Amino acid sequence: MSDETTRGHLLTEQINSASANLDQLSPLEIVDLFNQEDQKTIRAIALARQEIAAAIAITADSLRQGGRLFYVGAGTSGRLGVLDAAECPPTFCTPPEMVQGILAGGQGAMFKSSEALEDRPEDGARAIALHNINSIDTVIGISAGGTTPYVHGALAEAKKRKAKTVFISCVPQEQFKVEVDVDIRLLTGAEILAGSTRLKAGTVTKMALNIISTGVMVQLGKVYGNRMIDVSVTNSKLLDRALRIITDLTDLDREQAKELLTSSGSKVKLALLMHGQNLNEFEAQNLLNKHQGNLHKALNS
Repeated sequence: MSDETTRGHLLTEQINSASANLDQLSPLEIVDLFNQEDQKTIRAIALARQEIAAAIAITADSLRQGGRLFYVGAGTSGRLGVLDAAECPPTFCTPPEMVQGILAGGQGAMFKSSEALEDRPEDGARAIALHNINSIDTVIGISAGGTTPYVHGALAEAKKRKAKTVFISCVPQEQFKVEVDVDIRLLTGAEILAGSTRLKAGTVTKMALNIISTGVMVQLGKVYGNRMIDVSVTNSKLLDRALRIITDLTDLDREQAKELLTSSGSKVKLALLMHGQNLNEFEAQNLLNKHQGNLHKALNS
């Protein structure tokens, strides 16, 4: 059986009857068709809610132990993982090594197609070994069509090393099975452009990764209410955001908030605790450490 025949039955490779006349549609009709099809991404997330929640829980547990989160993928799937990983340090002030993306073909594949590299499972396994992945890490393999050898090689090696494993795919389990701790299937159906999984499959994958990484950071105490209190104050926009968070959550005016932020070493969470418990920077940091960085618990201690 040829490779084309093997993969032709996959949900992501099938023909979408709604777009059979795509090449004859007007620009507005194209937009309306995309809008109609993209509604399916919301339902796909809802149907996978339990599995996505499980991925948040096991990943948060890994990071609490000092472990790391790795996204592994090829092509669009891999690029989405790299993107989500890259957004964690500026959003949550995480160290770069805490959340990482592993892309088949490395950095060069971010900007230049290197899809042929996804067919080598040994390369995926080698990448896991090079990152010294171990039992306190979590590896999330992403493969829209479910069959990417690079991803499966990486997941198999991660399992050997006792890491927690998660699989994200857009085909049902009966079409392609995999042995992992959490199996997330985001079923959005056939693409408008047959087989182009950067469309609905890419959209729903980005949505899932947004939920997972944000949910993990919430579990780690990097959010207070709905504010990103571990924001990294590295430019004027982020300074403004930090000051607004402090003035919104305290009785301080903007100038007082700026003084408090400066005295905390530009750490919003620490500044809020210093103010709320009337502590100096050293005392507040010790109290935060005692409560694993959870501001709610530190304020109520």
